[in-house]
Amino acid sequence: MKKLLAVSLTAALMLGTMTMTGCGAGGEDKPTLNVYNWGEYISDGTDDTLDTIKEFEEKFNVNVQYDMFSTNEEMYTKLKSGSVSYDVIIPSDYMISRMIKEDMLEKLDMSNIPNNQYIMEKFKATDYDPTGEYSVPYTWGTVGLIYNSTMVEETPDSWNALWDERYKDNILMFLNSRDAFGIAEKLLGYSQNTTDEGEIRASADLLKQQKDVLQTYVMDEIFDKMEIGEAAVAPYYAGDAVTMIAENPDLGFVIPKEGSNVFIDAMCIPKGSPNKELAEKFINFMCDTEIGVANIEKICYSTPLTNVYDALPDEVKNNPIIYPSDEVLSNCESFVNLPDETNLLIQDLWNEIIAE
Repeated sequence: MKKLLAVSLTAALMLGTMTMTGCGAGGEDKPTLNVYNWGEYISDGTDDTLDTIKEFEEKFNVNVQYDMFSTNEEMYTKLKSGSVSYDVIIPSDYMISRMIKEDMLEKLDMSNIPNNQYIMEKFKATDYDPTGEYSVPYTWGTVGLIYNSTMVEETPDSWNALWDERYKDNILMFLNSRDAFGIAEKLLGYSQNTTDEGEIRASADLLKQQKDVLQTYVMDEIFDKMEIGEAAVAPYYAGDAVTMIAENPDLGFVIPKEGSNVFIDAMCIPKGSPNKELAEKFINFMCDTEIGVANIEKICYSTPLTNVYDALPDEVKNNPIIYPSDEVLSNCESFVNLPDETNLLIQDLWNEIIAE
């Protein structure tokens, strides 16, 4: 999920799109596909990796406008406002459920997405998309603790580490209401999908208490801070933990004993896309074996596709951060779309927390 892309790459992608949009070889017009994805969530041509977007543009003689978001809520708000239009988006499970409920997604024509045959059984007929008509899974993963072994006194095994006075001013926290509340709820022994107002308010109180020991709230900024040793411990997504550990071997990752979140990010088409068939071709392309392997090896998340999984090297399949054991996963739960009044309560409480 999730998810930093270097500013220089962002600028390069935008410049490339601006100079190419509407004009192809020989001056012919090309359609433009608008894609909205998390940052650092695709094989982008850096570090000798395959440039997925360029490959698609060349194969289908199109242009791709590729934009990035940091949280599901940011993506949702932008689309809900109606100020922008995208052809492909890659939200997380609970947000897909919400967008289906609010009639914000197109039903997919699976005849244009034959690679859906490779979706693993456990990722079909999901709670967030029971009929499988609105989404095709892209990746899955878990949330856990990233810690610097040179800055903590022992390997943390609990979400309590994010409230530990010993690490005051060296603790980072999600700038993301759903993930932040989910952590507090797990620490208090609640479900991450609780709708009980008392439990939600107790979780908010715990998050307010945490502010005394926090260095700052982060999303994409976590990469720089953890990789260069500016913080001792932080929560983040497993795939990004693998990326950070590769840059700084002092870092480690653990799923706390209280349990955590397991998520699925999936490809969808927003309602009213003017390029629906082309968008479906893009979704299918992303599920091709070569493209899927390139994406997974670049972003280090887990694949929900059998063809991609079978083609991955054993060192990836055997990495317990990327593919946790069934025992670890049995202690995790997936977010579901909460009732509107619960979402509003959480957002109001979160606004109070970060404003104080």
